[in-house]
Amino acid sequence: MFATTRFDDLFSSFASVKVGVIGDVMLDTYWWGHVDRISPEAPVPVVLLDNKEYRIGGAGNVALNLASLKAKAAVLSVTGDDEEGKRLEQLFREKNIDTRFLLKSKERITTTKTRIISRNQQMMRLDAEQTDDLPSDTEIRLLQTIEKYIKEEKPSVIIFEDYNKGVLTATVIREALALCRAHQVLTAVDPKRKSFFAYQQVDLFKPNLKEIREALNLLPAPVSLHPLQEMHSALAAQLHHQISLITLSEKGIFYQQGDQGVILPSHIRNIADVSGAGDTVIAVAALVYAVTKDIRLMAEMANIAGGLVCEEVGTAAIDASGAYKTVGGIPVGSYRVVVTPPASSASPEEAMKASAGALARMASTATAKVLARAKAPNCMPAPAAIRPIAREAAPRRVTVGSSHTGI
Repeated sequence: MFATTRFDDLFSSFASVKVGVIGDVMLDTYWWGHVDRISPEAPVPVVLLDNKEYRIGGAGNVALNLASLKAKAAVLSVTGDDEEGKRLEQLFREKNIDTRFLLKSKERITTTKTRIISRNQQMMRLDAEQTDDLPSDTEIRLLQTIEKYIKEEKPSVIIFEDYNKGVLTATVIREALALCRAHQVLTAVDPKRKSFFAYQQVDLFKPNLKEIREALNLLPAPVSLHPLQEMHSALAAQLHHQISLITLSEKGIFYQQGDQGVILPSHIRNIADVSGAGDTVIAVAALVYAVTKDIRLMAEMANIAGGLVCEEVGTAAIDASGAYKTVGGIPVGSYRVVVTPPASSASPEEAMKASAGALARMASTATAKVLARAKAPNCMPAPAAIRPIAREAAPRRVTVGSSHTGI
């Protein structure tokens, strides 16, 4: 008897999964232009504007990645009652992201990051933001909204995407996690330093290496398995969480649950921009784990997906349609993993472990074929006026796994 797992079945199953994203949503604005002179007023380049582009950013990009993989994503956050907030909400709707649980506040502005880009290189970023914690009345409104979402939608997992912009206060984190535990909803966290240790008893905790070193007051050191396992143990002693997923920049990704710790190596990529790679990692990891409960497969797919979006300029998302198409002449829809179980004397638990292990070993190559040429659906091409210039500036070729530290 054989156990067969099909990646088309895995991708198809995403459509039935409901995922809530709590955190700091942002509007990413891109000003594309070209430079042909220096300003006479100061030694700075003059950028002639060719095009403006608006994209979903911050925690919203996590929801965008989920929606791109056909999951039923909802954003649970607070924006300003302003033009930027309206534009962001419209972008969510265009991408089939549920905005019924997105609140507005006249006391805040919508976080907006404006990037000025020439020759596919970012020259400057202008930020408009308000980073103080939500006032108590808005906290209450948000928590009531989260409770309503959990009770009405019954999500499989909720992702906490923290950018230190004030939405994920200590109260919101504590009470939202309590609601998730009470309703048996899986929890995944992409933390920031301010509230790093506030995320108690979560299922999946995903910092990058820089963040975890800062949180644990560790000095930089070569990446190897034993120190990473010690980091997991130190985190678990304080957080009492289930799974650590630590992105290691060009070294790949590390995961551990219990005593099992593994480093998955990176894959060669043409790097254009690391913006939003961490958003992709947490989205793919949470979604795959919610469906399969397979930690190895979760880490393999998240590792590859995070590297793929680095090939795009600006904040980008994985595209399920691109992931599902034929790659290298192999129809992904017919790609199978066939596992022969152990001898008849093995227990059902051992057989299950063997099957999961074989699937995981296949993931490092099969997942690459599944996701290899994914393109970001919300990433518009550079305007026609600057495409020839963009082609001249070829991205550097380096090794990358999921996300660079500090993104």
